[in-house]
Amino acid sequence: MTAPPKAILRALLLTAVLAAGLSACNRDREPAPRDAPATPGQPATVTPADAAAPMAFESKTPYADIRLTLPDAIRRQTDLHARLYAEEVRLLRQFAEGAQGELTEAGADTDRPKYEKTITVTAALETGKLFSLKRVDFDYSGGAHPNTLTSGILWDKALKRRLGLADLFRKNADLTILDQALCSAINAAKRARMPESASVPLGGPPGASCPRAADTAFALAPGTVNGKAAGLTFFIGAYQVGPYAEGGYEIAIPVTGFRSLLAIAYADDFAGQLLKTGDVTPVMATNPTPGAI
Repeated sequence: MTAPPKAILRALLLTAVLAAGLSACNRDREPAPRDAPATPGQPATVTPADAAAPMAFESKTPYADIRLTLPDAIRRQTDLHARLYAEEVRLLRQFAEGAQGELTEAGADTDRPKYEKTITVTAALETGKLFSLKRVDFDYSGGAHPNTLTSGILWDKALKRRLGLADLFRKNADLTILDQALCSAINAAKRARMPESASVPLGGPPGASCPRAADTAFALAPGTVNGKAAGLTFFIGAYQVGPYAEGGYEIAIPVTGFRSLLAIAYADDFAGQLLKTGDVTPVMATNPTPGAI
């Protein structure tokens, strides 16, 4: 057999080189396999907020009993649910650690009862834009009696953030009319509960004056129109406007007294009339009982 001409050999060699180069280029354009891992920086498929947070937490140690309860309605607000659960559990664990430190410190009375902290969150009202919760914090830390602090949580469902009282009103709105309505309702409630109780003025030292609305915990108050807030319920703690024996107050103020001050963004979330105005304190909360939850 005669050897192929040199020209043919050069052509075959050039063809092989070109084919190898094209193959390398095509590999650069080939799609990644379907099961390839996501590149750094891409958002996770399931975020922490989407993961279902528990609805309750409980722990008992020789030094403290702690417990958290959340309402079923919070499941729909996944971001709030995850954040609130994490915050409250962290607070409870800090309380338990503090109880252990105090009860085991040198010279501590071994007969002292263990500490207790129970946080109960319930749904107050949900409107088109807002989700309102009531938070009751029962705390016994070895004093003469336990303390119960009631507060509120207001959540903007679209913006996914918490709101304060000022967020519900126009910028720089004068809330004096709301302060006065709250103070009048507090004094009426005090006289009804304890006729000998002295009235408290608006402005003055803590414990002997009405608190300002902007500085007071609150929740949306339901009324005659479903899905609308008919007013605001303010939570006044024991000691704020009188002695501990007088207890705390929950005071409902109708929207008719402050509608003109509402921010345009939230004005449509208020409508109807309160079923009851003034003192709406639950019966169990009017007379605090040591050791009771």
